Amino acid sequence: MKIKNIVKLSVLCFAFGNLSAQNPWPKTTETAKPWTRWWWMGSAVDEKGLDKQLTTLSNAGFGGVEIVPIYGAKGFESQYINYLSPEWMKMLQFTTDKAKSLKMGVDMAVGTGWPIGGPQVDEQDAATKMVVQTYTIQSNEKFSERIVLKDEKQKNLKTIKLDIVTAYNEKNEAVILTDKVSPDGTLNWKPTSGKWKIYAVFIGKTLQKVKRAAPGGDGYTLDHFSPDATKDYLKTFDTAFGNSNYGVRSFFNDSYEVYNADWTADFKDEFKKRRGYDLAPYIKYLVEDNESEIAGRIKSDYRETMSELIIDNFTENFTNWAHSKNSKNTNQAHGSPGNLLDLYAAVDIPESETFGSTPFDVVGLKRDSADIQKSDVPDINMLKFSSSAANVMGKKLISNETFTWLTEHFKTSWSQAKPEVEQVFLSGINHVFYHGTTYTPADVKFPGWLFYASTNFVPENSLWSHLTGLNSYVARTQSVLQSGKSDNELLIYWPIYDQWANPKGKDVAFKIHNIEKWLQPTEFYKNLDKLGKSGYSLDMVSDKMIGKAKLDNQNIQVSKEGGSYQVLIIPQLDYLPESTLKNILNLAQNGASIIFQNEPKNIPGFFESEKRKSDLQALWKSIPFQENGNLKLATFGKGKIILSSDVKKGLEYLKIEREKLTDTGLKFVRRQFDGGKFYYIVNHTSKEMNQNIPLNYIGKQVVLMNPENGDFGISEIQNNSVRIQLKSGESLIIKASENTDSSIPKWKYVEKTEAPIILNQNWQLTFKEGGPELPKSRTLTKLQPWTNFTEEPSTQSFSGTGIYTTTLNLKKKNADDYQLKFDKLYESAKVIVNRQDAGIVWSNPFEINVGKYLKKGKNTIQIEVSNLMANRISYMDQNKIQWRNYHEINFVNINYKPFDASNWKVQPSGLDGEIQLIPVYFSK
Repeated sequence: MKIKNIVKLSVLCFAFGNLSAQNPWPKTTETAKPWTRWWWMGSAVDEKGLDKQLTTLSNAGFGGVEIVPIYGAKGFESQYINYLSPEWMKMLQFTTDKAKSLKMGVDMAVGTGWPIGGPQVDEQDAATKMVVQTYTIQSNEKFSERIVLKDEKQKNLKTIKLDIVTAYNEKNEAVILTDKVSPDGTLNWKPTSGKWKIYAVFIGKTLQKVKRAAPGGDGYTLDHFSPDATKDYLKTFDTAFGNSNYGVRSFFNDSYEVYNADWTADFKDEFKKRRGYDLAPYIKYLVEDNESEIAGRIKSDYRETMSELIIDNFTENFTNWAHSKNSKNTNQAHGSPGNLLDLYAAVDIPESETFGSTPFDVVGLKRDSADIQKSDVPDINMLKFSSSAANVMGKKLISNETFTWLTEHFKTSWSQAKPEVEQVFLSGINHVFYHGTTYTPADVKFPGWLFYASTNFVPENSLWSHLTGLNSYVARTQSVLQSGKSDNELLIYWPIYDQWANPKGKDVAFKIHNIEKWLQPTEFYKNLDKLGKSGYSLDMVSDKMIGKAKLDNQNIQVSKEGGSYQVLIIPQLDYLPESTLKNILNLAQNGASIIFQNEPKNIPGFFESEKRKSDLQALWKSIPFQENGNLKLATFGKGKIILSSDVKKGLEYLKIEREKLTDTGLKFVRRQFDGGKFYYIVNHTSKEMNQNIPLNYIGKQVVLMNPENGDFGISEIQNNSVRIQLKSGESLIIKASENTDSSIPKWKYVEKTEAPIILNQNWQLTFKEGGPELPKSRTLTKLQPWTNFTEEPSTQSFSGTGIYTTTLNLKKKNADDYQLKFDKLYESAKVIVNRQDAGIVWSNPFEINVGKYLKKGKNTIQIEVSNLMANRISYMDQNKIQWRNYHEINFVNINYKPFDASNWKVQPSGLDGEIQLIPVYFSK
């Protein structure tokens, strides 16, 4: 006994004593784990329920929650708690205390539903719009109309005000008449000649209310362009929170979805102060679609002013307020009419969003066209707006609302989630929030309370027990992506003035839902796409950021904490402010490398446009370009300026190295840390890869790390390339370091495999957990899904876990390892070999190594398969069992139509095809 104990003790000392030396993985913090948006329906929460659900979330591998109160379930009105009431604040305090005990974090929305607003937003502070009315008047004609607001919805508002009145004759000569209108609307002016058209602009209100509001959160949406409105809004939180932040890590503001908000009470004065001229004489060019150059210039100035107002008056005030509470803030800038890069840069945690499903080439990946959004496909370059702002400015965390409407309700498997979250990581984002989890009281029957937009990360989900597979994968990956700092080498300027100069329309909102209109057709986007696929790593940069940039060892740096970039690219554009060109040339003067895709021909805006255009041309002419093959090249001070329509040729001339690993089809994102670099590499191709891939940085030791199971080992290196083995759908982290650690074992490369052992013997199929009732146990002579047994109705409606059990007589055990490979798995499985937990199979390719759990002779293999919720929900709808009964939108399908699963086909569930046990031999 003593000898055995000594042996055990020495093994334990070895395992833990050398853990830090052996383990290359960064520490998995609460921030590295995935977080989830946590909807409080009606805020009908209590301490018992909060305790239970937080514990459940923690056990599943979540690092934090983001509280968003929304509309409630019918029949529970007596349990509703008003947002920010003393009782609500008590529940918040309980939540943060409990989360802290579980080492979890808590964020909360500064509002209920979305967009930001509520009962504290009075008419004065509500979202504001222009109301434009036109009139005609002839010389010597009595103008009998009164210039008063005709809109019936607006007429009774107290804050309505006539803001601008301007008349134009047939020669487009303007006369300002604002002070010629009496309080009763009488116009005290007659033209002496000609026909005139009068434009009257009133300060009106959008009258939009908060969408999906929770009790105590209903009211007007906020005027984001008014500093007073923002400060008034936040005073309500000051009253509720006092001097405490109640343990809230970050205050969250959802995407800007304020419709028709295109004005604010002091817009006219702000415009003159910021743009240098009075808008009133040019108001017709703003309010009408007009193809003239002057219309484009006026509209550009208007849009730029809107952008500055939302940054200065809302976003920066929101950030400062959060800091006054010793908290951070999180903001989704997309959807707004502001410069997204500057908006994201103005907060602590910039947050983007994915919506819909991406087509991937991963072998075996499910993607049923009937179950996905037809219009919305997540775009990696749209995601890069948030990560670019963070990388350039040196912000540690970039978050993302992930998996919104990934598929139809109840039809999302964790295998479908994996490549989608990988694309988010590849964009540079490193802090994902699942969308999402709904709080459910303990006494609510299956499927519990659910939010109307999928995906459903809820404990009632029949796949819940296997969610730790996805969550641990995310946690390991994010532990790496939150380490060090971004290592992108290129900066590319976003020519936003080309968007703002469009003479059509009025305000321009940069939404994720219409990038096919404003982003994808541009040369800017084509550069992002082409350069990214070619192996270059890049971040976007704004005019404001360029104005702050300095040189650091000939590299461009906007912030000391931010990235350091080898070259600045100015893509093909029409409009460039002369001030931005001056800043660019200053960077070149001090040693920067710049690539222009074309000569900027024009400046945006109306004020002194001819003089500013002349200044732009003079600055451009100061660049001493000389022909150099297909390029024009200039030495400018200590730097270089290249003019080339082909950006890649310019980069090649400057000897800016791309990562050639992308030639294989692999995707990557790179981070740098003290003494080395991390590469996160994903195989979204249909190919299996077993080859050496080149890396621009190797260091003295390269360690391969598997984010799915935590395995690691020293890789084989040859001529600045690293040997990898990646099947379709797999990913890998490469840690290249100047430091060496001899205690790290070698990576296990598969050298060969032997003929597979087909597990075609009898299987026992039993059931646990799930409903509406457990199907009967049975013996299978052939492996097949339990939904094949149509003679038993319960197999068609069951959602839960079925256990396939068999015994295997292993005549010899001489391979280095054994891989259990699934043909068809619906949808994920826990594998138990000889009563030992071998792990979860949840993603493509569906396989797992089980060699260390096998023994020579008789082996028992259990495969606990969990299926989708779909069959049980379909059964409930067929039998008219009430389960959705909410206020507001209630429950809708992926096309926002009333949800009905009664006609769904039965989803195959369990195992199908062959299961192979493959003997594996590693290279020595």
